[in-house]
Order: sequence, then structure tokens, then C-alpha cells
Amino acid sequence: MLALSSAAALALALAGCGRHEAPPPAPRPVVAMPAQADERLPVWTLPGEVQARYSTPLSFRVGGKIIERSVRLGDTVEPGQAVARLDPADASKNAASARAQLSAAQHQLDYARQQLDRDRAQARENLIAATQLEQTRNAYAAALAQRDQAAQQAALSADQLKYTTLQADHAGVITAEQADTGQNVAAGEPVYSLAWSGDIDAICDVPESVLAGLSIGQRASVALGPLPGRTYSAVLREISPAADPRSRTYRAKLTLEAPTPDVRLGMTANISFDNRSGDGPATYTVPATALFHDGPAPAVWIVKAGDDTLELRRVGVLRYDARTVTLAQGLRAGERVVWQGVHTVTAGEKVRPVPPLHPEDYAS
Repeated sequence: MLALSSAAALALALAGCGRHEAPPPAPRPVVAMPAQADERLPVWTLPGEVQARYSTPLSFRVGGKIIERSVRLGDTVEPGQAVARLDPADASKNAASARAQLSAAQHQLDYARQQLDRDRAQARENLIAATQLEQTRNAYAAALAQRDQAAQQAALSADQLKYTTLQADHAGVITAEQADTGQNVAAGEPVYSLAWSGDIDAICDVPESVLAGLSIGQRASVALGPLPGRTYSAVLREISPAADPRSRTYRAKLTLEAPTPDVRLGMTANISFDNRSGDGPATYTVPATALFHDGPAPAVWIVKAGDDTLELRRVGVLRYDARTVTLAQGLRAGERVVWQGVHTVTAGEKVRPVPPLHPEDYAS
């Protein structure tokens, strides 16, 4: 009986202990910092290439067989300089035939004019009928029209003969060769590509995430890979109105303001845009580790004031950099953003915000 009493007492004691609830877990520590609006957006640097502002293909205005090329890739040409020739045999024969037809038409016109002068004199003396004078006038008008037609045909044939010589329209540099000696080419088929002398552009492809931060007339600095230590000022003059269907980027063209003679076409360039937020909407730059997602949309974790619980907030990303992201929508100044551990927390979870040990490690 004593053993049974002891067992019952032990069971009651254990049952009493089970009614005490376990203490709640301590809030999870998270690295978080208040959002601060950017006074000045970070410099955007995009890869690019140096190109001539104007570049045109050089082509013959008539078809034929190339018998001579006078310039090669990389050669400098002047306006009016002959760069290639077609076989002129057929064009020369056409021009000679047109000149002969013009000469015959001119002789016919001279004869018709003389006949008209004679008939007019005879008509004043009433020596011929009025109908004969009208016929003479009609013959003269027809001869004049034939002469004019022959003159136009002769001029056209002379132009076609001249077109067998390809001349440069502008000063520049030959940047490509599309046809060779002995090749038959059609009218308008490119033979060379000519980059005009004068204005030089820096070309880059802008991702759509940073397109909103660019505007025509915006200034930038251009550093060229083959010319270390030098930078050139440039002005954004053109942004493509539509994205490339493959890369989904927009082509931007900047004009170099004072290029030196050693700036060569095709050089690689790093184009840096110095952007300021100005009077536009505030932007916030946070570490790239802070970016999470809410379905397909980018988001960040916000530590609510007062109860220190987490809220998943969708944001709009203005631009991505190597170690930071710049947000243009979804944040307000002073809101605490989780910088680290965004994949280990859940919405509504109570946390304990702690500042990062080395905030400079998150800088871009």
C-alpha cells in the first residue's frame, strides 16, 4: 500500500508540472538600419564604345563590275576622292550613243527652224497657204521636243558614266570593306563604310532599370581603356525610344566635347553618369543583401516601430549595382530595413534589430 501511495503522489506531481507553459522564444536578432534618402545618387558606370557620330555606306549608283579599289580599311579619305571604279565600257557606249542622238536631233531642229523662217517670209507675201505655215510650225515644235529629249538622255548617260567612279562624299575613315575587285555589284550595294570626321560619340546600352535616371543633355565622364588616366566630358544627346528586342536595353549616344587626336574609333569606354536626385522623388540606397521578393516583385523586410515585428514591403528598384540597390518606391525615411538574413525570417515575426558591426562593408 505504501508503494502505491508513493506512485500516485509522483503521478500527481508530474501532472502538475505539465500545466506550466514553456517560456516564449527570445526575439531573433536581425541586422537592420534606418533608411536614409540619398542626397546624391551613386555614380553609374556603363561599358561602351567610341564611334563616329555619322557613318554611312559608300555604294555605286549604277551596277557593274569593280575593276579598281583605291583605298583600304583604315585609310583616311577627303571629300570628292575616288575610292573605287566600275568597268566603264557599257556606260561609255551608252554615253556616246546619246551624244550622237543629240547631234542628230540638233541638226533636225536647225533644219526645221530654217524651213519655218522661209515659210514665214513667203506667208507675208501670200505665196503659200496658211495651212502649210501651220505644218511647218508643227514640224519645228516636234524637232525642238526631240532635241530636248535627246539632251536629257545625253545628260543622263553622262551621269551614269560618271557614276562608275565612286567618290567619298565626306572626309572620314574607311571602317569596313564589303566588296572586292572583280566583284559584280548592284546599284546601292555597299562597297565601303565611311565614318565621318568631326563629332565623336560614346555609345552604351542602358538597362531599363536605370533608364528613368537619364535625360537628354545630362553630362557624363568617359574613360577609355587604351588611354589610362584620362577622362573626357560628354553630353547625352540621344536615347533610343525602344528597347532592343534581345537584350532589352536602350542605346544611348553621348557626344565627346573635346576629344584628342589619339581617341580612335572602336576604343572601349567606361561611361560614368553623375546623377543627383534634385527635386524628384527620394531614393534610398541599401545593400544588395537586403533585397527579397514578394512573388515576382522585389521587396524588403521592414521592422515595424513599436512592436518590432517584420513586414514584407514591395519596392521599386531604380538601379542595381555590384553591392547595393537603389530603391525609388516603397520606402520612407527612417523606416528600419533588414540588411542581412532576409531568407531566414517570416512576416509578423518579432525581432531584435541590431546595427551592423562594419556598415562600410556594405558600401559600393
